[in-house]
Amino acid sequence: MITDFHNLSAKISQLADLTQSLRSENADLRIKSAALAAENAELTRRMQEAHERVAALLAKIPTQEQDEETA
Repeated sequence: MITDFHNLSAKISQLADLTQSLRSENADLRIKSAALAAENAELTRRMQEAHERVAALLAKIPTQEQDEETA
């Protein structure tokens, strides 16, 4: 009977340790997830800016029709 209580106590202790470990890992993952989301937002913003710059450059390039009209 005492052995059963010791076994149960050991299992409860293991469960508590595992719970604490998982909570810590979860907190770390939340921090990493937030950092990755911020990085993703920054990269999306930079891609949008690059797209706008390329579109502006393309708008400045004369088309074949414009070349024919000026010739």
